[in-house]
Amino acid sequence: MLLRALSPADLPDLDRIQASCYGTSMLESTSVLADRLLAAPDWIWGIQDGAGLCAYLFTYPTHQGRLSPLNSGFRPAPDGDTLYLHDLAVHPRARGLGLPQRLIRQAWGRARKAGLRHSALISVQDSEHFWATHGYRTRTELDDHQRACLASYEQPARYMTRLLD
Repeated sequence: MLLRALSPADLPDLDRIQASCYGTSMLESTSVLADRLLAAPDWIWGIQDGAGLCAYLFTYPTHQGRLSPLNSGFRPAPDGDTLYLHDLAVHPRARGLGLPQRLIRQAWGRARKAGLRHSALISVQDSEHFWATHGYRTRTELDDHQRACLASYEQPARYMTRLLD
């Protein structure tokens, strides 16, 4: 299994994986995915097996407490302190192989090299326990704008953070 940076050529596979993992209310447009690949090319990875792309992770540097609404572009912060994990998805054919952990370790390593001190995400689809096993804790103190960003996701959605060791 090859872990690699993603490119616009991967968009059909990204759409396929996304459709296999999320309900229609959580699908993000191909054009938004393409914009993200251009906005944060050094922060987005996938894993491919013999059948093609089977997992991906979209991240970018930001500031702690700044959330990304569903189906919106990334605005990486060059002076950010936080690695934002926006979307982690694994095609059903590749589940149980430890791919999420591999992608998360890749992102954390990149973030540490960039001097980021925190990581944050929005857990969806009852994934709070999964993220808690990776050291993330739910954070509820958000301003009105950030609460509106959180509300753009199918509920329950939780904002979670952790320190990067």
